[in-house]
Parts: sequence; C-alpha cells; structure tokens
Amino acid sequence: MEELHGGEGAPLRTYTEAVDWINSLIPFGIRPGLERIELLMERLGSPERRLKFIHVAGTNGKGSTCAFLTSVLLQSGYSVGTFTSPYITKFTNRFQYNATDIPEATLMELANILRPEVERIAESELGSPTMFEVATALALLYFGRVTYPDVVVWETGLGGRLDVTNIVNPVVSIITNVGYDHTDVLGDTLEQIAMEKAGIIKPGVPVISCVTQPEVIAVLKAKAAACRSTLYLAGEDFSYEVAGIQDGMQNFNFKGPFRSLEIGIAMKGEHQISNASGAMMALEALRQYMAFMLEDEDVQEGFRHTFWAGRLEEIGDSPRIILDGAHNPEGAQSLAKSLPQYYKYDHLNLLMGMLANKHHESYFKHILPIVDTLILTEPDFRKKMDAEDLQTIAESLREKYAKENLVIIVERDWGKALQLLKSITAENDLAVISGTLYLISDVRSTLLQQPDSEKGW
Repeated sequence: MEELHGGEGAPLRTYTEAVDWINSLIPFGIRPGLERIELLMERLGSPERRLKFIHVAGTNGKGSTCAFLTSVLLQSGYSVGTFTSPYITKFTNRFQYNATDIPEATLMELANILRPEVERIAESELGSPTMFEVATALALLYFGRVTYPDVVVWETGLGGRLDVTNIVNPVVSIITNVGYDHTDVLGDTLEQIAMEKAGIIKPGVPVISCVTQPEVIAVLKAKAAACRSTLYLAGEDFSYEVAGIQDGMQNFNFKGPFRSLEIGIAMKGEHQISNASGAMMALEALRQYMAFMLEDEDVQEGFRHTFWAGRLEEIGDSPRIILDGAHNPEGAQSLAKSLPQYYKYDHLNLLMGMLANKHHESYFKHILPIVDTLILTEPDFRKKMDAEDLQTIAESLREKYAKENLVIIVERDWGKALQLLKSITAENDLAVISGTLYLISDVRSTLLQQPDSEKGW
C-alpha cells in the first residue's frame, strides 16, 4: 500500500468528520462538467490512468449489472474495485475492494489528501467541487493509490457525457437501458437522454447495450460509428432465451458472438435477466479483447451468487415484506410484472415515497392496477415529494387505472407509515415498499435493526 500523506490545515480526525466534510458539499448540487474533477486528478497524479474500468451507464439496472460483474470477476480470481451510488446502508458501501467496504480509517486518510486540493479549487473561478465529484475522486485515489484492483466496475452518477465518472478511459462500456429519469438534467426526450448516456462511448472501446427503443438504438449506433467502437446490441449481436424458474433461480440461455452459456440467477424479475445478459456480454468482451480468463463454471457460479440489496429483496415473513427501489416508470413496470410472477397473495399493500423530480404519473399507471392499499409517505430527504401531492396524482388516475376498491392513505412520517403497513398486512397478504432509495435505505435499516445505518447520494 502506497504511503498516504494528508494536506496542510487542520486534519479530519475521524471517519465521521470526513463523511460530514464530504456531505457538507451537497449544497453545491449536481453541476455537470469535467473541469473540476480533471484538475483535481491532475493535482493528485492522475491515479485513474493506472486502472482498467468497466464503465456502466443506464436509466435502470446499473447497480445490479455492477453486482453481476463484480461477483463473476471475483469468482474468476480477479481483484475488483466497485464504485456505485447511492448507497443503501453506509457511506463506505460506495467504495468496495473485493466486495468489502473501504476501511473507515482509509476513507479518513484519503479525505485529508483531497481536502486542501478541493479548497484550492473552490477558491478559483471553477467553484467548489461537488459532493459527488469528491466521492468520485476518493474512489480513484482508493483504487489507484491504495488497492490496485485488476479491474474497476465503475457506475455513472447521472447521465454519462458530462458525468464526472466520465474522466476515465474504460476497457469496455455498458449502457443498460434508456428511460425517463432525471429529465430536469438530461433532457425530456429519449433521444436527448440517450445522447447523454452515449457520452461514455470512447474511441475504439467496445460498448454493450440492452436498449430496445428504435430511436435510442439509432443514437447509440451513430455514436459508436463516430467513435469506431464495436457496439454489441441485445437482440442483434447477442441474445437470451428465458428457460423458466426452478428452485428460486431464474434460468436463461445466453447466446453471444463468442460462446453460448446456460446461466441461472437468484435475483428476481425478468429485467434482471436482461441486466445479467448485458453483464455477460461485457465479460465476453473482456475475454476477447483483454485476454481475461473466465471459465464457464466460474461465470455460472458468479451469476448464481449475485445479490443486490433493495431489489425485490424479501425481509421478514410475518408479514411478508418486499423492498424494491423502483422509482421511475420503467422500474414500476418491472415491479408490477414481477410481483404476481413470484408471489401468491390475497391483497397487495404498497408503501411508497418519492423525490420531487420524477415522472410519477407514469409510475402510478403501472403500479395502481395491482395494488389494494396504497400508503403514501415522505422520505427523510431534502428533495422529498409532498405525500399529498402524490395523493393528488394517484386520485387523478384512480378511475382509469386503479382497482375498484383501492384504499389510499397519506402518512407523512415514514416510520408510522411502516408500522401501519405491517399492521394491515395479513398472513396471506404481501407488503411492498417501493420508491426512492432514500426511503428504502431507512426502512431497510429499521427492519434489519442496523443502528449504524447512514444514507445519501
């Protein structure tokens, strides 16, 4: 491990102080652009240039795809860095080496290296680096100066083109899918959003995608052609055939340009088969272009054991509670399709809370037809959506989309809403908690009784 030296000024003395300092940058918001991160990395010796990255963008499925890749690569004997967001339990979840969180002491040391540089940039005309920029820089320092993994699984924050994670030059890029999310930043047509996601395509670097919309495919093909990058597209260059569910495993047959393989995954929902096949195609690109050794048995084992918190995750059986971070139309569609597929129940009771910047009408159109009781609450987060505003949207769609006897309850306090959900869910019913991960993370830590749970973007 390289010796780490902090900068001048009063050092951050504890892990909590370090996280508080990073979170103090949240008010600087999301400011698309790479100038600040480029300058920061230059001053720190460009650690990102020492690493191989798999860059993962997309509207949904990024976290699950990163989990599949990490699991298979670890099973195949490679050391793996994984950078994801938001986190479900603790700030350190974002920065993992071989599926283990960064040690708190190391995070503190790296924050002390970053802080003087961040403050110097804050005084310039560029303004202060944002919280996400500093988290990204910390990940690059951790992987490029402390752990040196064979490969880094690298999730975008928002979009791709101007996202700070785009400072890296990957060995393979993945765009899981493109849907309506963060339209306030990325644009409000699928083509505009696709242009932003396609910004991670780099000259000569193979790109994998499971997008389905013709207008999105056109954008990716044009960008890949301009970059002279090989595009591997689901349905054209690789495919999967669903083979059914057995012993709780979803099985599918992957057919790619280099090999075919039977794969089973424990993660629920057909959308996870799409995510897994995209991850499999990316692994094939690594094998073909980068000479990675990935034996069939290791690949199958890695997929089989992949787990990702808060995605159709079962917690408790009395009552039965499912957590799922579906917070946009595509996520809601997958959730609505998956629940009746996997569970038998008399009544479905859904608790949800949202942030204020989403397409909630479309979310409700997918979810209302299957719900018997809807409890609307508010996450403990500054950008929360007012529960009564959610109620107004749901009521406006009731006649056309909802079940005949749908009950809608507003309880702003998510803790009380959770107790209410538990109390109304009988043994043969199913309780589902969905919406923003800020709500999911709080509910999850409460249900699992994790006292040191943190949460955030």
